[in-house]
Amino acid sequence: MTVTPPMERVSQAFARRETAGRMLAEDSGRVARACQDMAVRFHRGGKLIAFGNGVAGTDAAHVSVEFMHPMIVGKRALPAIAVSNDAAAITGVACREGFCEVFAHQVRQWAAPYDIALGISTGGQCVDVLRGLEAAHDLGLLTVALTGGDGGMLGQSPAIDHLLIAQSDDPAIVKEIHVTAYHLLWELVHVFFEQPGLLGPEVIG
Repeated sequence: MTVTPPMERVSQAFARRETAGRMLAEDSGRVARACQDMAVRFHRGGKLIAFGNGVAGTDAAHVSVEFMHPMIVGKRALPAIAVSNDAAAITGVACREGFCEVFAHQVRQWAAPYDIALGISTGGQCVDVLRGLEAAHDLGLLTVALTGGDGGMLGQSPAIDHLLIAQSDDPAIVKEIHVTAYHLLWELVHVFFEQPGLLGPEVIG
């Protein structure tokens, strides 16, 4: 059995991350369009509703607090909520309606016309995340999804307006790219939000 030397394994680990990061950078146009559309919704009084399972749920909480309480002094707080945080609501809905509806049900109760739904799924195969985004789409919300791999079932859904894929099959790398991606969403939403002229005359008129 051939054993890979430790330093070679370290180099390979960095190379995998470099490749995924470079592919996200190459997707900058898609990221910018998502941020612009999100800024329009925030400008019109909308809020962000984020959700995901497991570690993706912690990402939903992370991006929500970034918007609600920016770590950079002087940046404006924008309304956001992570509905995957509420264990009582999730278990209550799951008990009565099934786990697949835990996010869709909450989206329907929280949603307002100009809101944004952000669903996060490492492999894109989470039915409850998909159902949440579909419910949001049906209500007219802007829908954004962060996935990995080939996008999974989320990548095939017409209910998603903006799909950002961390192009790796390694769940750890997908998570790392997702953190970078939603930090970019936060940063660039503010770039557009703070310069209303970038949002089009129908927004500022």
